[in-house]
Amino acid sequence: MAEHVLLIGGGGREHAIARALAASEADIHACAGNRNPGIARLATEFETLETTNPKAVREYAEAVGVTLAVVGPEAPLEAGVVDELEDAGIYAFGPKADEARIETDKAFQRRFMAEHDVPGCPDFETFDDTDAACDFIDEYDGDLAIKPAGLTGGKGVKVIGDQVTAEEGKKYIRESDYDRIVLEERLVGEEFTVQAFVADGEVRTAPAVQDHKRAYEGDEGPNTGGMGSYSDAAFELPFMTEADYEEAVSIIEATVEALEDYRGILYGQFMLTAEGPKVIEFNARFGDPEAMNTLPVLETEFLEVLTAARDGDGLPELEFASQATVCKYAVPEGYPTDPKAGAKVQVDEESAGDALLYYASVDERDDGIYTTTSRAFALIGVADSITEAEEIAEAALEVAGEEGLHVRHDIGKPDLVQQRIDHVAELRGSQ
Repeated sequence: MAEHVLLIGGGGREHAIARALAASEADIHACAGNRNPGIARLATEFETLETTNPKAVREYAEAVGVTLAVVGPEAPLEAGVVDELEDAGIYAFGPKADEARIETDKAFQRRFMAEHDVPGCPDFETFDDTDAACDFIDEYDGDLAIKPAGLTGGKGVKVIGDQVTAEEGKKYIRESDYDRIVLEERLVGEEFTVQAFVADGEVRTAPAVQDHKRAYEGDEGPNTGGMGSYSDAAFELPFMTEADYEEAVSIIEATVEALEDYRGILYGQFMLTAEGPKVIEFNARFGDPEAMNTLPVLETEFLEVLTAARDGDGLPELEFASQATVCKYAVPEGYPTDPKAGAKVQVDEESAGDALLYYASVDERDDGIYTTTSRAFALIGVADSITEAEEIAEAALEVAGEEGLHVRHDIGKPDLVQQRIDHVAELRGSQ
């Protein structure tokens, strides 16, 4: 009997999940606040609804008779969608609201790590008083990262000594409406992420990925939800050792051990420092764009992972193709500060050639697909090396054109990857 899977969310990450599910015998019932044309083409049906309304999601799930669910974005997790589905007897691969706090409440996240002696936790303090936070900046010997405690879509963090001065940081805190702030030591190194599939205390990890948050080439400009990412044919990235990867995995395993009832994806964002991996943050779901690097090379059926988690059969050992991936997002011109919607998307699944196309936030009209004010679509190259994968993604971007769009073309380029390698070598040479 075919599984009827509810997919919650309508971004590029969810399009990647839909394609992974469509490769198996699954009927996909999708719901999201936006209609993603890529998901709609793969799904049995697509319902537009507010996914942070647990009752609305439950009613839809019950109406179509789903047998399990997958939650893509963080906001429905925070809203308690998994809790509501479980009350209805529907298994959802994702954490309940309380466990999702490992992402949705950064103050909780840091206190949790400290309380359970999870390795890789930086120095930090939490504040609900603006003046006290500003005083701490004045008194701290070193640079700090300023983090709103709640969800900000990856755009709320300001780093003193990198993005802002100490005075600008204090002004940011005073002028923001955040009720709680986390201040933590600025970590210096190279960022990477490891995504883990988790159920019943078992952990299965995927290859490491490096995301690129800054809007412009050369890692300049404001933070975004992610402009693109790459992974290598090995589990570690070119600037990492196998031991670095294993140390990151051990941090994830320690976190899962402390989060006794956690299930779903646990995404660890790390900084590879001179002393080894440190935790920047945890996310309670696949990354966007990192899901688009991971799922195309997952050779184990994703549906098999979901049903094993639901049925308590033990997670299968995951097989990944020994291939590299490069993902590049096309975003509207002016993104993220002053995005201009309405550019026609000139590339489709056919004209993308060897690249994979994933839609994110787009507007499908009678005469084609157009950009909105959020990230529009991603093109992913998969090949034996990062360089080859990057060339595949770039070839598809040439079809897409530049009109009304912005892309970070440097992601996955040999010179940028080499800069990462040189940076870590320099850090470690200074020990």
